[in-house]
Amino acid sequence: MSFTHIAAFNVAAAPPLGEAPSIAPTAVIRDCRFGRYTEVGEHARMEDSQLDDYAYLQRGCEIMSADIGKFSNIAAMVRINPGFHPMERPTLHHFTYRRARYGMAGEDDAAFFEWRRRQRVDIGHDTWIGHGVVVMPGVRIGNGAVVGSNSVVTRDVPAYTIVAGAPAKVIRQRFPKAIATAIEATAWWDWDHATLTERMDDFCDLRRFLAKYAD
Repeated sequence: MSFTHIAAFNVAAAPPLGEAPSIAPTAVIRDCRFGRYTEVGEHARMEDSQLDDYAYLQRGCEIMSADIGKFSNIAAMVRINPGFHPMERPTLHHFTYRRARYGMAGEDDAAFFEWRRRQRVDIGHDTWIGHGVVVMPGVRIGNGAVVGSNSVVTRDVPAYTIVAGAPAKVIRQRFPKAIATAIEATAWWDWDHATLTERMDDFCDLRRFLAKYAD
């Protein structure tokens, strides 16, 4: 049997990031704010959200009413703050709040949509949200936390904690508490671009990083 070797096919080098956000042409964005060096992947959808400096989300993500911190790493197909139905009403169906679409009123239930927007998700700095994760409304994910692929996050995730599962449960801590506290206290995500560049090698060695920058 013979094989054909293809060294590269349809591969283009990603352009350098900069002060302006890099948003894929197939992404759909409504009423969002972007920091520096941010990136939004193909077919992503964002509404009423903020993506802070250096954070990125990959293809197929859907983000609603979320505040995403600096250096957040969001893998493909993540759903943050999915739309939810009013379970306290006699019916779950959306004809009660999408009334105009069904010809039942001149306009939709604006109060319901405003209430839904207030159930914001807060994702901290330097977080890693794995492929296919769903983060439910009102959840806060702390700085440095990791969420395993295909997890469903229904409760707050403490800083520097690794969670996984449906619903997501604590697997372990990334670091002993003293080390996690020391890293967080440096607030390195607030350093400017020149400082980050200058200290690049220190980010590759935890001991050296803490020796230099932890109080």
